[in-house]
Amino acid sequence: MNTELISIVVPCYNEQEVLMLFYDEIIRVTDEMKKKYEHLSFEFLFINDGSKDDTLKILRDLSERDERVRYVSFSRNFGKEAGILAGLENAKGDYIVTIDADLQHPPKLIPQMYEYVAEGEYDCAGTRRVSRKGEPVLLSFFSRMFYKVINSISQTQIVDGAQDYRFMTRQMVDAILGMSEYSRFSKGIFSWVGFKTKYIEVENVERAAGKTTWNFWKLLKYSLDGILAFSTFPVSISIFMGFIFIILAAAIVIKTLICGETMEGYPVMTALLCLIGGIQLLCMGISGQYISKIYLEVKNRPKYIVGETEKTKKKRGS
Repeated sequence: MNTELISIVVPCYNEQEVLMLFYDEIIRVTDEMKKKYEHLSFEFLFINDGSKDDTLKILRDLSERDERVRYVSFSRNFGKEAGILAGLENAKGDYIVTIDADLQHPPKLIPQMYEYVAEGEYDCAGTRRVSRKGEPVLLSFFSRMFYKVINSISQTQIVDGAQDYRFMTRQMVDAILGMSEYSRFSKGIFSWVGFKTKYIEVENVERAAGKTTWNFWKLLKYSLDGILAFSTFPVSISIFMGFIFIILAAAIVIKTLICGETMEGYPVMTALLCLIGGIQLLCMGISGQYISKIYLEVKNRPKYIVGETEKTKKKRGS
């Protein structure tokens, strides 16, 4: 049987406290897989997203100790989406795994994922959370609302609780890389490409160590990016609001002419002006968000800049 390479892509940002725990666990899991499937080989591709701690130092040490370890270190922080993209672009494998370093994505599921995909029925195996145990109540509420909203206004359906933990074929990854937009939302992209996916249900797992860099506002911005990337429905709000106010104005005029009634009073006029002005600003803001996305695409700036890899580090040190 021909040798098959599995690339394990790991985006990292300030992961010094958990990185060695992750490395030990992923080595344990892949060594067990190697015993069962002798034709498999592995590479571990870490993407350092401008970490401010000792993450890069640890990756340098690992790459010296283990020739299977590769890394790409950004010149600054570009965000997790850029990290995932860089990993997919630099992975050499026949299969590619995307997984977080904090052990909230259990590496022990990789053998099961491999079996689902290797059998040929599925192009991808992923995980979805069936509970949000340990997550703040407010955050859980808005997360559930996000999936309900985006699935009701977008043709691209995103599975509630779906994670970025994926085991994918090279064919699926090549299709993902064919989507070159600047503002990326991987959960939507994974669904949009349309390959058959097997979801494994998992419970929510706390970080093994360290602190998350995500907070409510970052997740809110990320959610809005996802809605803007996969739905044009928000733009239609201005049209609906326009029709509503045309009908309302017509009704007021007709009522005044027929019944001889008037709507008098400073508070009423002020309230109406504030309402109409607020809706106009809302519609302008929505349109502005789409225009800003177009602006970013037209500039065609790189999605990330590489500061160092295991190869350039060795060249500098020689």
